[in-house]
Amino acid sequence: MSKKLEEYIREHKKSFDVGTPSDKLWSKIETALDKEKVKKPLRVPLWFAIAASLTVVMTITFIYTYRSKQTGVDIADVNPIYAQKEMKFASLIEQKKDSLMVYAQENPKLYGEFSSDLQKLGADYENLKKQLQNSPNQKLVVRAMVKNLELQLQVINQQLSIINEVSQYKKENKI
Repeated sequence: MSKKLEEYIREHKKSFDVGTPSDKLWSKIETALDKEKVKKPLRVPLWFAIAASLTVVMTITFIYTYRSKQTGVDIADVNPIYAQKEMKFASLIEQKKDSLMVYAQENPKLYGEFSSDLQKLGADYENLKKQLQNSPNQKLVVRAMVKNLELQLQVINQQLSIINEVSQYKKENKI
C-alpha cells in the first residue's frame, strides 16, 4: 500500500505544489468555526467552595494539633502525682547542689568527682525525657525519670555527708 501511495504522490506532485485550497473550502471552515459553541466560564457551586474551605481549615487544625502533641508530652500529662514528685525532687536537688558549691571551694578535687556522677545521672534523665515523647509505655518512663531524680538526690545527700565528715576530720586534726 505504501508503494501505491508513493506512486500517487509522484504522479500528482504538481497539484500538491501548486494547488491552494478552494474558496469553497475556506467558507466551509469559517462557517464551522462560527458554529462552535462558546464555552461558558466554569462556575463553582457555593457548596463546593464551602466544602473546600472547611477541608483546608480542618487540615491545618489537624496538622497543628498533631505537631503540638508530638512535641509536648510532659510528666504531668502522663501522671500528675509523679509530676509533683518530680518538682519536689528537682527543687531539692537544686538546693543541695548550691550547698555542694559552697564545699567545692574547700575540696575541688572531691567536688569534681562528685559532679561527674551527677552529670551522668543528669544525662540519663535527659535521655529518659527524650524517650518519653515516643514511648509506648510512658508511665514506665515517667517512673524511671522520677527514680533517676530520687537517685540524684540520694547521691547529693551522700556527697554532702562525706564532705561534712571530711571537714569535721580536718577540724579535729588541726586542734
